[in-house]
Amino acid sequence: MSIEERLIEIEIKLTGQEDLTQELNRLVYQQQKQIDELRMLCTALVKRLGEAGGDQGDPDPDTGLYTQEKPPHY
Repeated sequence: MSIEERLIEIEIKLTGQEDLTQELNRLVYQQQKQIDELRMLCTALVKRLGEAGGDQGDPDPDTGLYTQEKPPHY
């Protein structure tokens, strides 16, 4: 295999890698948008649940969810 053939093969592979990188970047961007939308939806749902459930104390700092206290007999 000559140097010119090897160079052409490398250029073909590089072009394929560039296309793959662009596609993966596009997918990561779309996934991040979806994660952001789901995060906003979860925040809104937690707020609605807090308003609908009355006074349930403070939300869990890690999850943002309100935890219901167990009855005394548990």
